[in-house]
Amino acid sequence: MSSLITEDEISHEIELVWLEETTDLDYVRQSLDRLPTRRGKPPYHRDGRMIGYALLSPQAKASRSSGTFRRRVFWLLPHDRDTQPEGLYATGAPAEAVDPRTLGAGVKGYKTERSEGGPPSTAMQELGITLPL
Repeated sequence: MSSLITEDEISHEIELVWLEETTDLDYVRQSLDRLPTRRGKPPYHRDGRMIGYALLSPQAKASRSSGTFRRRVFWLLPHDRDTQPEGLYATGAPAEAVDPRTLGAGVKGYKTERSEGGPPSTAMQELGITLPL
């Protein structure tokens, strides 16, 4: 879950690589995967599709027990809002979902009104920010 990812666990990220344009995505799912390398596109073994992944600095240390590196992977499942806007996540979002606009290398990201599928807040309305609902 995104709330379980700590700043320390992602402190060696140097870049996020996006495989798709994230501008129109209300949310992406994020997870920390154990991967054999610091860099490069990781293998993907979930349903759905990989949206992006993190690259780590040379200072990132591998796990002593497994020799793997913990890297973030961003993904969506076939029943997520981008492909089924009226489906399960028409409102609300999965626990591991974050708004991709809030992500950066070493930045956890968080849920927003947009990622939750809810109406814009009064503050957003006052700023003239509109969301596709």
